[in-house]
Amino acid sequence: MITKVIMPKLSDAMETGKVIKWLKKEGEAVKGGDILVEVETDKANVEVEAFGSGVLRKIVIPEGEQVPVGDLIAVIADPAEDISSVAAGPARPAPAAPAAPAPTAPAPAAPAARPARVAASAASPSAGPLPAMESYQSVPATTTVVPMAPAAAASAPAPGGRVKASPLARKIAGQTGVDLRLIQGTGPGGRIIRADVEAARTAPRPAAAPPAAAAATGRPQAVPARPAFVVPPRPEAEYEDVPMSPMRAAIAKRMPMSKAPVPHFYVTSEVDMDAAWALREQLNGLDGQPKVSVTDMVIKAAALALLKNPGVNAQLNGQAIRVHHRAHIGIAVALEQGLITPVLRDCDVKPLGRIAVESRDLADRARGGKLRAQEMSGATFSISNLGMFDVEEFSAIINPPEGAILAVGSVLQKPVVDDGEIRVGRRMKMTISCDHRVMDGAMGARYLQDLKRLLEEPLRLLV
Repeated sequence: MITKVIMPKLSDAMETGKVIKWLKKEGEAVKGGDILVEVETDKANVEVEAFGSGVLRKIVIPEGEQVPVGDLIAVIADPAEDISSVAAGPARPAPAAPAAPAPTAPAPAAPAARPARVAASAASPSAGPLPAMESYQSVPATTTVVPMAPAAAASAPAPGGRVKASPLARKIAGQTGVDLRLIQGTGPGGRIIRADVEAARTAPRPAAAPPAAAAATGRPQAVPARPAFVVPPRPEAEYEDVPMSPMRAAIAKRMPMSKAPVPHFYVTSEVDMDAAWALREQLNGLDGQPKVSVTDMVIKAAALALLKNPGVNAQLNGQAIRVHHRAHIGIAVALEQGLITPVLRDCDVKPLGRIAVESRDLADRARGGKLRAQEMSGATFSISNLGMFDVEEFSAIINPPEGAILAVGSVLQKPVVDDGEIRVGRRMKMTISCDHRVMDGAMGARYLQDLKRLLEEPLRLLV
């Protein structure tokens, strides 16, 4: 039996895939479920399993090549079967011949005042395509710093005239004992402003002139001008344009699909985490048991609350609302290139210790680009935790086609009122983002109530 291996659609936004590595060679025996090829998607590197048994007769797409979703990449068949009709592979479009440049009319003569600029503009079309990353640098026309001090005559008062100064400058001068006649103003028209008075007050006073010299000139000596600030040379590029990674490009494409057409509403609640924190410390103190994180406890509690509130574990499906009866939780994992949300399945029936082991393994493989195809999609609800970054609360964007996502903040110690007394307690804020087409505010609020009760009575997570 001939089995066509096609480029699978491993996420809702995936349009093309790149063959990273073939894990089976042509001529090797293949069984259903064997890891056949590693594929790079818009989010991660995924190992793809074989869906048929036989021999890998033909690798159509070599390593490093990118093809659209649905294209044939390999053929599995029995050794004696004729695969010539299916092994040809997709037709590749021939590269288009470069178009001959169209004749251009002679440009009119440029004005004599700008010959260099016209020459540069004429040369730019033939400079070739722009590079993938460009850096720009601003170069000053001159390195000479010209102090922008007003003319001395502008601020010097006429004999017997009035000194030009702002009311605030006069007030400060009167309080600090600064003589306005000794200050050169930098305001409009040589007007003395507040900054001039403060500079004169902090500037070192010049040595007193001999009385004879002062009498000879008939004018008080002026305060020396402040040295002008010189910007040091900065040869580095002013900015750079960094190409988006495939993951960041996928996020940029999908986020408007979520935020714009999906009407979000948000409900926030604060949870008393004292009991959950104490239980976690007891569990982590047991020898031979997996370490449990706050995220693990939130995942288990969220899954149990979804069973009690199935309307939140739902999504819009055409003209119907699809309600899920299992809790498959997407866990947001931050990577260098962006964000990925692998799926932890059946969290409503898995014990807390098992969730702790699988969530840590899932996050590690997501960061290493080693996720499996079935772990890339299928979530019914997602959780994003930024508590490790000291974020108190935030609102997350729903990941379509899911109907809701939970944003979890840090567990903080703060003063709380308990039976009329103030004490230090641990508190954590959670915000659920809901699709208003699928659920209403009361449904989201009831879900948070049940989730809060489970975390404040954490022994319920163990039974």
